[in-house]
Amino acid sequence: MRIGYSFWGFLGDGVTDTPDGGRSHRRTLIDALIGSGHEIVFLQADRDSDEAATALPYSWEPEGFPEIDALMLEWRWPIQGRNTTPCGTPGHTCDLHRQTDLVDHYTRGGLPTVLWDKDRQLPADDPLRTQPAVVVCEAALHPSPGATSLLFPVADHALDAADPQALAGGDRRWLLTYVGNQYDRDDCFNSYFAPAAGAHADHLVAGKWTETIAWPHIRFIGRVPFARVAELYGQSLTTILLLPHRHLSAGQMTQRLFEAVLAGCLPLCPIEFRSGRSLVPDRLIVSSGAEAATIIGDLAEARHAARADLLAACLEQLELMRVSHQVRTLDEILTSTVVTR
Repeated sequence: MRIGYSFWGFLGDGVTDTPDGGRSHRRTLIDALIGSGHEIVFLQADRDSDEAATALPYSWEPEGFPEIDALMLEWRWPIQGRNTTPCGTPGHTCDLHRQTDLVDHYTRGGLPTVLWDKDRQLPADDPLRTQPAVVVCEAALHPSPGATSLLFPVADHALDAADPQALAGGDRRWLLTYVGNQYDRDDCFNSYFAPAAGAHADHLVAGKWTETIAWPHIRFIGRVPFARVAELYGQSLTTILLLPHRHLSAGQMTQRLFEAVLAGCLPLCPIEFRSGRSLVPDRLIVSSGAEAATIIGDLAEARHAARADLLAACLEQLELMRVSHQVRTLDEILTSTVVTR
């Protein structure tokens, strides 16, 4: 099938000052779709070229409406002062305008559409949910009623090549690290990361955190280039998977899980995360910041073999996020939607 794919972000490393977490998995999914026989054309601006001066071997048609068999949207929502302003306004981005045009032209015209609501921002009563040609997907173990689970994908080859013995080695300069932005994570941060960091001075937080006065003891270093994410995790013993409540309650895990594990960094998961034991070993499920601090201390003293065993268990549970599984889900969705069109 020829799939028109709409996303606002990057396929390569992009630029530092951007909140695009999709860089860790978007190209993985695209390459797997192409590898399974689909043709992909991107329908938003080529930000890799426009902003990062990176030429990539894909096709873009950011204007007009090319012939496609199906539309796939990484769902965009209104962000005041950014994509809700008139075109040409300083700081304006056209992602929402372009998405609206795509939906009006393709989706409302009956074209099969996969709406991937990656941040769970689509209102429960949005009319698109009842359109016969639309399938809503969420990156959650327990998606909203009527939605389908499509998890953030990790590359098959990355899982197949991962060696827990090798991953458990190396110098772990930091006992605890978090890489990611503040957005809606204050509650989780207060409950887990802040107390654990208070017990372990060797910690850091990388990302956009603008309101930090409540945590004077935390080492915030600001945003880092995307290429540095794996490096930081590779220097860290543990991370804590900080998530907004809407993700905790739906069992929606971000890319932070496999970014950490594939760098040998052990992920501690809050007990509030629904069905957390499906993705993280029981030993790494924590019910408080104090418990997280204790586990981090124990892991710092643990033998190499014990950490390797935990990483092996983490890798085994990442099978749920394997990209070939996600492509199979998309193939089933697209096939059934085209057949019933």
